[in-house]
Amino acid sequence: MSKKEVDRKFDEIVDFSGVEKFIDTPVKRYSSGMMVRLAFSVAAHLEPEILIVDEVLAVGDADFQKKCLDKMENVGKQGRTVLFVSHNMPAITRLCSRAILLNHGMIIDDGPSAKVVKNYLTTDDGVPAAREWSDVSTAPTGKFTRILAFGVKTENGESIDTLDIRHPFCIEMQWEVIKSGHALSAHFSFINESGDLVFVTIDLDHEWRGKIRPLGRYWSTVWVPGNLLAEGLLYVGCHVYDNTLNAVDCSEEPAISFQIVDTCEGDSARGDYGRHFPGIVRPLLKWTTKFTSAD
Repeated sequence: MSKKEVDRKFDEIVDFSGVEKFIDTPVKRYSSGMMVRLAFSVAAHLEPEILIVDEVLAVGDADFQKKCLDKMENVGKQGRTVLFVSHNMPAITRLCSRAILLNHGMIIDDGPSAKVVKNYLTTDDGVPAAREWSDVSTAPTGKFTRILAFGVKTENGESIDTLDIRHPFCIEMQWEVIKSGHALSAHFSFINESGDLVFVTIDLDHEWRGKIRPLGRYWSTVWVPGNLLAEGLLYVGCHVYDNTLNAVDCSEEPAISFQIVDTCEGDSARGDYGRHFPGIVRPLLKWTTKFTSAD
């Protein structure tokens, strides 16, 4: 950059970085987060043909992360290339049309971001979208119950790990009672990638609620409506609760994980809003408007 360009953009760079209070402090005394904020701000305002961003969203508060996403999106819209390295799946699916999956420096997958994210979530390094314990000796087992299988499925019964935010899906647990005499129920816990408990759901099926479960195999299924959960990675834990003893008899957490992907078509709760959309849930609610013309 020329001296004139530096002078023209200096205040803009400092303001974007959010370190204006410390701009006269030697950089060697900056924290790692402050260094990354300033470095990203400088790089983003250089107007490069290629902008390489490596895990910049790992530092800074939510407001700075939102500014980074907006800046990268604007750079891409200007016809320049952004190489975005991250483990933040919602940011990747929102920003990138193409993604590359690396494992120990080797390219594992290369293609549309939703496809590659799906591949990433089902690798051996992650938690899969479906589990089955065919060997009962390794299955989660309590005093009275044993969990045999657990997974997420579409309305058509397809096992899937990447879900459109608009469509309903179900979580199904296959389990068995190995010792009778207790009232038992299934519990599922949903946790997001930040570790926040999104919600817990309990099987309240009137056919079995409060009743003693005989020996045998059960399939407990819960349906989650579309336009409820926010986009991102979700982990689900499965539990069999002993209502007779008021204690968990058997559980696996996290048991599965899957990705919620928001649409850019304008018919989800996001509408035409393209920036970071906060919140753990994202319901599509009904709105009405009354209008009276000034004329």
